[in-house]
Amino acid sequence: MNRINLPSTQRLFSLDVFRGLTMFLLIAEAAGFHGSFGDLTSGNKFWDPLAQQLHHHPWNGLRFWDLIQPYFMFIVGVAMPFSLRKRLATQTKKEVTTHIVKRCLLLFAFGVLLHCVYSQALVWELWNVLVQLAFTIAIAYMIMSLPHRTQIFICFGILLLTEILYRAYNPQDPFEKGTNFGSWTDMLVMGKLNGGGWVTINFLPTSVHTIMGVLCGQLLLSARSIKEKLNPLLLWGGILLVVGYGLDLTGITPIIKRIATTSFALVSGGWALLTLALFYWWIDILGHKNKWLRIFSVVGTNSIFIYLFAETVGTQWFRGFGLIFSKGILAPMGINDGIILVINSLLVLFIFWYITYFLDKKKVYFKV
Repeated sequence: MNRINLPSTQRLFSLDVFRGLTMFLLIAEAAGFHGSFGDLTSGNKFWDPLAQQLHHHPWNGLRFWDLIQPYFMFIVGVAMPFSLRKRLATQTKKEVTTHIVKRCLLLFAFGVLLHCVYSQALVWELWNVLVQLAFTIAIAYMIMSLPHRTQIFICFGILLLTEILYRAYNPQDPFEKGTNFGSWTDMLVMGKLNGGGWVTINFLPTSVHTIMGVLCGQLLLSARSIKEKLNPLLLWGGILLVVGYGLDLTGITPIIKRIATTSFALVSGGWALLTLALFYWWIDILGHKNKWLRIFSVVGTNSIFIYLFAETVGTQWFRGFGLIFSKGILAPMGINDGIILVINSLLVLFIFWYITYFLDKKKVYFKV
């Protein structure tokens, strides 16, 4: 089979699995697995390095967990051309634009409200992924009707602008934690700094992830052959990895996820392209649409809902609720607290997953 042409109503199953797996990992963190697993394996020569991959790198470097937010931003971009085509079949361009504006405003509001939940107080903080996503969707949507080459030039222009802003603000040490351009903008907008070094202006370089996703979605929707779809993903993925890692290894621009340096945007973008190519090739081209993949795909069908649920009600209520049973049953058996917390987090994760499975089975989808 040389071509895959999707009807306007058909979903790309590989994208559903990719999105679902990403969201599965996000809600696993909310369930407490990453933290409890890290505490349990701390100091173990084999398991501790693996557990560290489930936490963000403290500054200069890259871990697996640093790729999850870029994956999320990228996947949203890939889905945009599919969603746009479906909406334009029944709506005008003005109606679609109105929907995008409303969606971005809701995501922004949800992101701000989540920080109020985290702090248990009214706060003005803009570091949440949903706030970032609101900006990246808006930027990607504004340019997605432009020619592909123009969108690519805009991506490189955004990364160049990011590089210039950081270097112009602090020429001596542009990427120092707490004294960089991103920190300055946070003081200007919020009057505070994030203790972990995260900055709001990250939405600028990470918008490249969403734009890249849009370009990939448009490519996969096209009538090109399978080879003509896969080759650009593999080629550009490889180029971005070489350039991004090269900037870091030569000391030009370090890979720092917390301020989304250009080298980080390039490397994470490269991994996103290669991961999409792998999922598309294995699932949609080779036809490995096994039923067990629905374990992940159902999580992606209500991605924003389950993320909000897990980060609010789930984190605050379900962990403690689960401990009533997991600790009550396992502690008398002599099982140590570290193992009990890991088991409890898996129990809570199962509850989160089952909610998405139940909603998908009932065909109930919460759209933003």
